[in-house]
Amino acid sequence: MSTRTLYLFASAAPPLFDVARVIEGAQADGWDVCLGLTPTAARWLAESLDGLAVLTGNPVRWEYGLPGQPDLWPAPDAVLLAPATFNTVNSWALGLTGTFVVGVVAEAIGKGVPTVTVPCVNEALVRHPQFERSVETLRGAGVAVLHGEPGQGEAAGFPWQEALDAVGRVGARA
Repeated sequence: MSTRTLYLFASAAPPLFDVARVIEGAQADGWDVCLGLTPTAARWLAESLDGLAVLTGNPVRWEYGLPGQPDLWPAPDAVLLAPATFNTVNSWALGLTGTFVVGVVAEAIGKGVPTVTVPCVNEALVRHPQFERSVETLRGAGVAVLHGEPGQGEAAGFPWQEALDAVGRVGARA
């Protein structure tokens, strides 16, 4: 069986601190994991970045490479962006690619790479009119958006297993 590559991307929200366990779960499911973070998420995990690179066997990325540099990762078979903050979801839906993570997931839509996201947004921001428009835009573009209860941002209740199961389903169709 050939190895499948999963781009696991994360924004700065409390479930981020479970990322090592999520990587291990994805690896147990047969994925080669490449971890990408928003700049704030990278700052939150600064002391763990070297260990996460060892765990994945790939460099952890949070910045675009320089022009002419070779890509450090193999092409993805699927993408999981979780947790996805209000800013990340809206930037992605609007095509505002100022960060590495948002740029890659925006391109994933255009390349037809199966993509799953799990927003992690508090109740007040869920009620902002742009958020639902962004979710619908992403769904319309083929992204599987697992959007449960507002405030599902508590690390203990974040649906990581549901997210990995969804990646398995969309990745199997790739």
